[in-house]
Amino acid sequence: MRSFAVYIAWAASLLTIANASTLTPPVLPLIVRNPYLSAWLANARDVPWSKWPIFYTGQSIGLSVLAHVPATNTVYPLLGRPQDSLGSSGDGYNVSFCQYLGAQYDASTTNLSYSIPSAHAGGADVELILSFLSPITPTSTLRQAIPAGYVTVYVKGDFDLDIYIDLNGQWVSGNRGSDIVWSLQETNFEDAKHLKTWQVKKKDEEVFVEYNDFAEWGALHFTGPADAHHEAGTSGVLRQRFSKTGHLHNTVDNAFRGIMDEEPVFAFSKRFNLSSNSTFGSSNASKEDSALFTISHLQNPVTQYASARGLTQMRPLWMSYFSSPTALITYHYLDFNSASALAANYSLQLSRDAYVSGSSNYADIVSLSARQVLGATSFSGTPDNPILFLKEISSNGNCQTVDVIFPAFPFFLYTNPRWLAYLLEPLIEHMLSGQYPNMYTMHDLGTHFPNMTGHADGNDEYMPVEECGDMLIMGLALVNSLLHGDGRNAQSLWSAEGGVPRLSHDLDADTEDESVSPFALPTRLETRDGVFGLDDQFGGKVVGASQAKKWLSKSYKLWKQWTSYLVEYSLEPHNQLCTDDFAGWLALQTNLALKGIIGIKAMSELAGIVGETADAKHYRNISEVYVKKWEKMGMSRDGGRAKLAYDWYGSWTTLYSLYADALLCFHPSSDYSKPRPDDVQHDGQQLLQPSVSRSINDSANFIPDHIYTTQSRWYTTVMQKYGLPLDSRHLYTKTDWEFQAAAVASRATRTEILDRVAKWLNETNTDLPFTDLHETEGEGAFPGPNFYARPVVGSHFAFLTLERACQGRGAGAFGYDV
Repeated sequence: MRSFAVYIAWAASLLTIANASTLTPPVLPLIVRNPYLSAWLANARDVPWSKWPIFYTGQSIGLSVLAHVPATNTVYPLLGRPQDSLGSSGDGYNVSFCQYLGAQYDASTTNLSYSIPSAHAGGADVELILSFLSPITPTSTLRQAIPAGYVTVYVKGDFDLDIYIDLNGQWVSGNRGSDIVWSLQETNFEDAKHLKTWQVKKKDEEVFVEYNDFAEWGALHFTGPADAHHEAGTSGVLRQRFSKTGHLHNTVDNAFRGIMDEEPVFAFSKRFNLSSNSTFGSSNASKEDSALFTISHLQNPVTQYASARGLTQMRPLWMSYFSSPTALITYHYLDFNSASALAANYSLQLSRDAYVSGSSNYADIVSLSARQVLGATSFSGTPDNPILFLKEISSNGNCQTVDVIFPAFPFFLYTNPRWLAYLLEPLIEHMLSGQYPNMYTMHDLGTHFPNMTGHADGNDEYMPVEECGDMLIMGLALVNSLLHGDGRNAQSLWSAEGGVPRLSHDLDADTEDESVSPFALPTRLETRDGVFGLDDQFGGKVVGASQAKKWLSKSYKLWKQWTSYLVEYSLEPHNQLCTDDFAGWLALQTNLALKGIIGIKAMSELAGIVGETADAKHYRNISEVYVKKWEKMGMSRDGGRAKLAYDWYGSWTTLYSLYADALLCFHPSSDYSKPRPDDVQHDGQQLLQPSVSRSINDSANFIPDHIYTTQSRWYTTVMQKYGLPLDSRHLYTKTDWEFQAAAVASRATRTEILDRVAKWLNETNTDLPFTDLHETEGEGAFPGPNFYARPVVGSHFAFLTLERACQGRGAGAFGYDV
């Protein structure tokens, strides 16, 4: 097993990254990997022992940590509320509370820092950090597909300290009355002797069943080091025993029972011998140490999916690489160093790019959003045909919702576009197989996750223009991401790394094996810089165009079918829902119509890629005619703003569909060139940028430039305390659309929106993971419905994605000041 000295060195570098975070959101991610492995720090502005950690719904889950100082027989609660089992003091121990130094976070990590009082007068405190790592690894789909996270305890000081950590059965069922069973396993691999793993699951699992959004099938695996003590038993008994002695008894209570029936917990304790050969009170005598734990939630199958071959129980992607759960858990534990390094690479680059693009506030916002996006997804399929399933968290639980993937997709374009392809694939396969009867795109693959049984009756939620426009826009954005030249010009820096894809020897759609996706993972995962398990390149000069053609050719009839629907119905949309369905049905929606028209324009580009030149010309001409008519109907009579609907004359709307126009490179004309993120260095000071003059040739633009500048100016006149309202009907906002609108506004408008969202994040009284729907006045509360933990916060990456689009020129028209 690797030396823990490596982990200690990693802690120092990790803290350098995470210390950059300055915003104080109400909830922070701890272990967030998929819809069923989702643990959050509640009440994150208070001390971590004020509340239990929560599932994303707000329901408490058992995760507690205690520190024990043997020299004083004092125990300190660090996380959760284990003190409820202890009282103020007990037989042989004292309960006290240490100094909490606060939380820091980056895209993959949340660190909670503490100072444990010295055991000796005049001595130095022990520094302790609880570090929660859910690694985002855009160069390694293998690692991203592992439903597990890391908990590391780092300590530095000169007196001995014991640590206790336990989990309970709430991780495996939403019903506190469920009966559970458990066991302890030890590994016997050559490089991993005697790692200890608790396995906990429901006594009677119910596959594909949820209870309060928790999965009622699958097993929790909680792994600790070989030198840790272990014990399973009643929560109060174990916590009191540890508080008295500083260790557990290496025994297992096998009286299986209900989750809260004499609450069984599954615990580890670990002694840190920091005082050996040292002089108390001497800072030079401080020692460092750490202990690593992992938490995973493994399911097989993960979903049921109405694929082309019929209703199929889908295995997790990790099963293609590991022979057993034990093999996976052991690999994951031993891979900490590599996973940490890959995650740090992503977090550092993201922070740097976001700072240059916006500010330190923007860096914090996207860092906070990243784990939340992926926390709604679950990797499945095989390396030949990977699939990424998505749950519409909190709003209604739909599966693979098109208009939820759409606001999430800026994150995927920036991070790894191949994951966007894996999100779209199950929708395309299902509709291509003829299981969906309507001529427009389906809204979702199933009413409630994980049951992706489709809508054979066609009675899914009615958003026809919305979903067709979304699919066409995402389709072209994905194709464009394949066509980069070199890494500098790639839509995602990480997707350009690696060797040429394995299908490059023959990407002719007529001869290639149709059972293998053009976006298949490599047969043999790559090793680079000593790190195994990496993806190959996505697209590029050699194979990008061929990959795009193969992908589009197979499903071309669908793209054309959806476009035909838009030709007939998008210019003047009849009464229907858009993605903001909570706002109700409405006819002639201005923003919705524009999205459909941009979708038609996107199809003209897609047709050209597969050589359908007549279709390309046809759809291009229609879109150009439509956009002129749209401007006359959709803009106010004085030309000062876009209306909510053509016939709502006193109204206004956030025209966020402009973002798609710019992202797809339909708005190219400007001599402005913003510094690229990789051209600019920063040292923590506010970035100063010069004023910029613009020279616009509107003939090259699909949507006239004055529409953008008009909207940008209008937004400043309707801005509220906590941001830009969605439209004139209410004072609530949607942060996903707010960021898309800001990305194509002036620098001043963009900065104002960003600063107000940051203010809201610091002050809101919402108490669940990052909501995308909140009031812009009052206390920034939930307006009802209450949205939280949704993947749509992927649109917070809108600035970054646009700046890398169009060979790095996508944001070129939006560097002006006013």
